[in-house]
This record gives sequence, C-alpha cells and structure tokens, in this order.
Amino acid sequence: MPVSRKNFIKSTAITLAGMPLGLSALANVAKPSLAPANSPVVDGKVSISLFSKHLQWLNYKDMAALAAEIGYDGIDITVRADGHVKPERVKDDLPKAVEAIKQAGLNIYTITTDIRDADEKYTADVLQTAAQLGIKNYRMGWYSYDARLDTMANIAIIKKRITALAALNKQYKTHGDYENHTGRFAGPLWDLWEVLKDLDPEWIGCQFDIRHATVDGAEAWPVTLDLLKHHIASITVKDFLWEKVNNKWVIKDVPLGQGMVDFKKYFAQLKKLGLQRPISQHFEYDLGGAQSGAATFTIPKADVIKAFKTDLATLKVMLKESGLI
Repeated sequence: MPVSRKNFIKSTAITLAGMPLGLSALANVAKPSLAPANSPVVDGKVSISLFSKHLQWLNYKDMAALAAEIGYDGIDITVRADGHVKPERVKDDLPKAVEAIKQAGLNIYTITTDIRDADEKYTADVLQTAAQLGIKNYRMGWYSYDARLDTMANIAIIKKRITALAALNKQYKTHGDYENHTGRFAGPLWDLWEVLKDLDPEWIGCQFDIRHATVDGAEAWPVTLDLLKHHIASITVKDFLWEKVNNKWVIKDVPLGQGMVDFKKYFAQLKKLGLQRPISQHFEYDLGGAQSGAATFTIPKADVIKAFKTDLATLKVMLKESGLI
C-alpha cells in the first residue's frame, strides 16, 4: 500500500532507534567458538598428543623420540610434583623438555599441571615460563567438594578461585582447562558450567573428558557438551565399561574402542559443533604400571609400546570415519 513520506520517516526512525538494543542482545548470545592461540590442527589433521604420564620411565629426548616413532603429533607434558617437570624447576627444565620435543619434530599443544589457585607458590612461574615458550594452554588441578558445605556453597567458593586464576591467565595470555572427572567437582559437568558461564572463554575453560562424562551421564553428555562448547580448548580420549565384581558394579578401564564410550556419536557431535581441539590420549587400563606413571613395569616394555600404537591407530580410524581428519 502507498506510504506517505511522513509515515515512512516515522517508521524508519523507530526501527533505527531499536537497532542498538538488538545488536547488543545479539552480541551477548552469539559468542564465537574458542580457538586457542596454538593451532589445534597439524598438516590438516586434528592433533593427537601422548600424555607424558605414561612415559615417566623415559628422559625428555627418549620420550620425544618414542612418541614421534609411534606417530603422535605432540606430547602433553606433565608439569607437576609427580611429573616430567617439577614446578620448582620449571624455569630450568621446561625449556629443555620443549627443545627435545621440538627436535623430534613434535609440538606441545597443552601441558598438564596441578595449578588450582592464582596465588599458589609456583603458579606464576609455570604460566610465565610456558608463555615464554609459546605454550598457550594448560590443564589445571582438580577441586573436590567439601562435604561440610552444600553444593551451591561449594560452587561459589570454587568459582572465586577459578575467577582469580582466569585473571592471571589473561595477564600471561594463556588458557586454563579444567578436566571433568568422576567423583570430583565437575563430574556431572553442569556444576562446571555454573562456574564458567560468566567467565571469558579466552582465558579459562574445560578439557572435555568423554570417558568421565559417560560414567557420570551415559546419555546426558551431549547436553553438557553443548553447554560448554565455547569453553572447551582440549579433549582427552579413553574408554571403560561396567563390570560386576563380587556382586558389585565397578568401572573397568579398557583399550580404546572396546568399552562403552560412544565415540562415533561423540566425534559426530564435535564435528557438528566445529570443535577441532587438541587431543590428549590417555591410557588408564592395566599396562603393568605405565598407566599410573610408574618408572618400572610388571610387563615387557614392548607390550606397553604396542598398546600405545594400537590405541593410536584405533583413534585415527575413528577420527577419519567421523570426518574430523
């Protein structure tokens, strides 16, 4: 219908007046997907790193050489009290570890630490040294619920600690990942979302563990994965099943692809959400002690190495079938 010049100007003014509010609301909802500064892709592939906890029996050079020979893209090196790099020696030893890893043609996409608070004795040393070496991502230590307090009181305390750590991460231009773990804070994942939802995903977030997510919520994890998608900066892969022992159901860790984790569904969800993130491969089933970071084994080392190769091959097939590589 014909529109008068007066009515056109009036309707246009009303529309323009409403635009800033609409754009502001959109900005608050449409957060971009997190992309860590160190690229999660190597030669067109999602990167796969071997968790150095399982290589505790090797020095930096031999550890890097073995991981490269097996076919990994990188090493997720432990920087903690029981790790390859002790926090009190991080300034001296982390550069040596990084040099050995890079000389083997590998990269470091994330490191694993015990950092829980911004004011811990070695937190600043670890973050500063890692940043200087170009490492922009680290896994944090875990928190536990205080049984004397109710759930929301626990969450409030933990949020305060993580908020302070996020501020320190911003100072060092690094990202902290909290791994969801059965039996600890973030086991059910919604509690982790309560802590992270108001924090900047550029500095603090999640290392998503599908094994633990399946234990705590066999069919619920896609919901929490979607909730946390903007905060996920790395992922871990491992498998398990429930086994009845002495009339009691217990968790049994098993080689990749032999358990209950629905990796086909999981990797399809990652692809759907555009979550190409560095993968850290863990081994929690019995490897004669290597699974727990032992320096000596009860099985031949050749069997340990064979397990690494087999699970890596299985993972690569899964990723290829899902279209992630």
